[in-house]
Amino acid sequence: MFVKAGIVAGLIATAAAAPKKQQKAVTSTTATAASAGINTGLPYSYPQSPSVNSAAVSSAASYAGIPASDIPGATNAVPPIVSSQVTGVTSHGPYNGPAPTTTGAVSNSPAGTAIPMLPPNPTALVYSPNGTLNNQQPIPYQPAGGLGTNGTEPVYRVQSDFDYESILLGLYQEWIELDLFHNILATFSEEEFTAAGLTPSDRFLIEFMADQESGHATLLSNLLGGPGGATPQCTYNYPFTTVHEAFDFTQKLTRFGESGVWGFQSHLDSREVAQLLDQSIATEARQQMIFRQFSGLFPMPVWFETGIPQSWAWTLLAPYISECPANSKRLAWQNFPGLNVLNQPNSARWNATQTGFNETSGFGPAAPSSDPPVGQGCVGNNVTGLDCSASISQNRSIPLSYPGRTVYLEWENPGKAVGPNNSYITDTKAGAPEWVVWVSQLNVTYSPLTNISINNTNGMNTGMTIQPDVSTYEGDPAINGTMFIALTDTNQTYTAFNLSNINPHVAAGPFLYQAG
Repeated sequence: MFVKAGIVAGLIATAAAAPKKQQKAVTSTTATAASAGINTGLPYSYPQSPSVNSAAVSSAASYAGIPASDIPGATNAVPPIVSSQVTGVTSHGPYNGPAPTTTGAVSNSPAGTAIPMLPPNPTALVYSPNGTLNNQQPIPYQPAGGLGTNGTEPVYRVQSDFDYESILLGLYQEWIELDLFHNILATFSEEEFTAAGLTPSDRFLIEFMADQESGHATLLSNLLGGPGGATPQCTYNYPFTTVHEAFDFTQKLTRFGESGVWGFQSHLDSREVAQLLDQSIATEARQQMIFRQFSGLFPMPVWFETGIPQSWAWTLLAPYISECPANSKRLAWQNFPGLNVLNQPNSARWNATQTGFNETSGFGPAAPSSDPPVGQGCVGNNVTGLDCSASISQNRSIPLSYPGRTVYLEWENPGKAVGPNNSYITDTKAGAPEWVVWVSQLNVTYSPLTNISINNTNGMNTGMTIQPDVSTYEGDPAINGTMFIALTDTNQTYTAFNLSNINPHVAAGPFLYQAG
């Protein structure tokens, strides 16, 4: 069964009823039962029947001054949103529960260890872009070609394991964003927001963005088939203690959430799913820009947004998920060993070149810049070019980072328990790291990893590199904004479309580097 094109907005009933193949290698009884669509009794409600909000309809009719029956669509039933928790509020903090009984990513005997690097598909070199129509048009005003343009009815559901695991990862991301936006509002007082330069209208914007996440979580849950294939909200652990730190963390989290989707959406087997995903991630991109503005950063300092592989996005996300319900679905993606920049540029300083070591708050690859000592911070500085108060746009006279900057790194060995219930284990298939890969905009650039020290006194590996000087196009420095670095055992060429092929060569990372 499938969802007809005429009810795409609802994605109801028929999509949820689509049969799902039971996931292999999941030994938890409740997780297996949930995969088969059996109600486990856990607080994961998923109402499928559209309904009419009579109060809202009456309000609209009263405001318009005409009967509700005269307003097109007013009395139409509306699909409900997913509700993961009975109370609507999840808990927070690190995981303190028992050792997990199921560990590692979902797997079923992989056929190999790496995807081979092959030459281009010969058919991709045939078409001549010469300004004329080279093939017969199917109908007037429509050129030949395109996927899903032959009149077949759209089917809005995942079509492969690749689709399923990609959209499931996206749902994990939507759930944490929904919680994070609410948590920021609940954690900080109105006075703290005011001190950070934000108004009640800004607070309402955060609340509205949380509402957007409810819609995104509903959409992806439907595409996964409802409770039988989707996953509920979890418990989260955040690394911030101040409003400015919260916004810096959130602009980083929404950055890898957006980039994670750009990395896989064009590879999905279901073009229909990719279409709806694009329409949701376009909103995510705007959210990331808003939180950069709240952080006093330039809203969009790059010409192109980058895409990253799913395993990169999962490695970045997992440290901030403490615990998930027993009926949660397990992911197939890799968790790489953690990577950290010891002198991460501090976006809260009016002069980031004065950043010392460990000027971040909390933990993890998206740890926010910590608030600097009095007199060294840029919030409320009120000097053009040196201010990072919340604003539509702040042009920083002193860049956060720059070509030629020495970047000091430390990274973990594989085998660490991370993620929900500490049930995922970091792993790498790479050899000893020799390079730092910089992934930003359309570029994949390498710099040598030097001064390498393996397993030093604090149990961490350390090294350093020099920030490259590269441009995407003239006038567009490639390394800018909140972008991604990782350690590799190769400097092989990859592009935006085949970047996931780098995964067997990643020794540690990725890490969100605050370049601008």
